[in-house]
Amino acid sequence: MAGEPENGLAIGELAERAGVPAPTLRSWETRYGFPRPRRLEGGHRRYEPGDVALILEVLRQRAAGLSLEAAIGVATARGAEGESSVFAGLRRRQPDLLPQIVRKSTLLALTRAMEDEYCARAERAVLFASFQRQRFYRRSRDRWTELARTALVTTVFADFTEPPAPGAALLEVPVPDGAPLRREWTLVCEARDYPACLTAWEFPGQGGVADADRRFEALWTLSPPAVRDAATICAQLADRFSPGLGLVGRLPSDPPPPVSADLQHATGLLGRMISYLDAAAPRP
Repeated sequence: MAGEPENGLAIGELAERAGVPAPTLRSWETRYGFPRPRRLEGGHRRYEPGDVALILEVLRQRAAGLSLEAAIGVATARGAEGESSVFAGLRRRQPDLLPQIVRKSTLLALTRAMEDEYCARAERAVLFASFQRQRFYRRSRDRWTELARTALVTTVFADFTEPPAPGAALLEVPVPDGAPLRREWTLVCEARDYPACLTAWEFPGQGGVADADRRFEALWTLSPPAVRDAATICAQLADRFSPGLGLVGRLPSDPPPPVSADLQHATGLLGRMISYLDAAAPRP
C-alpha cells in the first residue's frame, strides 16, 4: 500500500490508527496473544496495516455485547477469510515460522507421530487433515476413523466426488479442481493441551521421483496461536467447499494462550532434528 512504512507499523502508529492506547494493546498481546507483532532485530514490535482492521472489528464486536475474549476470537476468524491455502495462509499470518524442505517419508513419520500422541492423550480436539488424493486417504481411513472417536470434530480433505454425510463423525470434504489444497499435506490438531500443526506443499515436476522421495516444503509448530490460525483457515475452507457445515462456529471461542519461550525453543530443536534425520535417511 502506498505510503505505508516498509517495516510495518510501530505500536504507537497502530494505537493511533485504531484508537486504542498502546498500553492496552500490549495488555491484549500478553493475555490473549492479540494483536501479534513481528519483531525487528532490536526487539521492536511491528504490525501489518491489516491489524488495524482486526482491532476495529474487535471494538465492533465488543460494542455488540461480546466479551473481549469472544470479540478477539470472532475478529481473528474473520481475518483468515479468503485464504485458499493452509500453507500460504499460515506463512502469511505467522512469518516467524521457518519452512524446511523434507521428503514424503519424513512427513509421513512426523504425521504418524503427531497422530499417535493425540491418541495417547485422548484429547477432545478439532482435527483437520488434507490428503491430496483419495487413494492416499483410503490407506489411512481406518486410522482416521479411530482418531474421530474421541475428537469433537474430524474433517479430511481430498478429491472426493460426494459431499460429506450430514452429522458424520468423519467429514470427507471434496476439494475442487485447481484448488491449492489439492497439492498440500496438512494435519491440524486444535486442542487446549495439545495444539499441533503440520502443513506442506509439494514441489511440481516430480513425476519420475520415487513416492517416498517426493519433496515438500513444510511448516510445523506447537504454538497455540499458530495452530488456531491453521484450524481457522481449514474450517473456512471446509465451509466454502461444503456450505452448511458451520465448522468455523465449532472452533474454540476463547483466544489461544500465547506461546512460551520454552515452547519456542522446543519447536526450534524439533525442526533441527527433523532436518538432520531427513538428510541422514537412506535413499534407494
